[in-house]
Amino acid sequence: MTILRDKHTSTAQFRQVLREVAFVLGCEATKDLALGNIEIETPLEKLRAPYLEGKKLCFVSILRAGNGLLDGLLDLIPSARVGHVGMYRDHETLEAHRYYFKTPDKLGERLVIMVDPMLATGNTAISAADELKEAGARALKFLCLVAAPEGVEKFSKAHPDIPIITAALDRELNDVGYILPGLGDAGDRIYGTKG
Repeated sequence: MTILRDKHTSTAQFRQVLREVAFVLGCEATKDLALGNIEIETPLEKLRAPYLEGKKLCFVSILRAGNGLLDGLLDLIPSARVGHVGMYRDHETLEAHRYYFKTPDKLGERLVIMVDPMLATGNTAISAADELKEAGARALKFLCLVAAPEGVEKFSKAHPDIPIITAALDRELNDVGYILPGLGDAGDRIYGTKG
């Protein structure tokens, strides 16, 4: 997290470290997945071995910054399905607006893990969760890199059934809705853009 927070970290290094942190967060988010047992044969003997049961889980990236977490998560579970929810935040009102929505079918039969590097005001995550529930998702988790207490409180009130997995709970939001101390705009740092 120190490398990600450092304003001198290059775009390439930011992406690489973000991928590594996403992998670790993915381990935490998936540690309780349902397992079944099947019989397999090793080169030496037969064995009853665990495997993931049920429909393949679904990672849903909240665009655009959520895509920065996907590679690390797919390194962990390459067979996962991927959906996208395009949301942008109005910088005046801090409200979220949807511009894109595409997910795999049968969301109600899958664990859906929403991914976005930041949980700041909570507005974007709440809107994305609303959209996913409307599309049929019943089992959801929210995975983020950094969260503000204000966003955690607001999101948890709106969706008390959705656990939040985060690498850091920071101090507060500033007057324009950025997390302090934070790490800046994650999307801009991932893609090397400004504003």
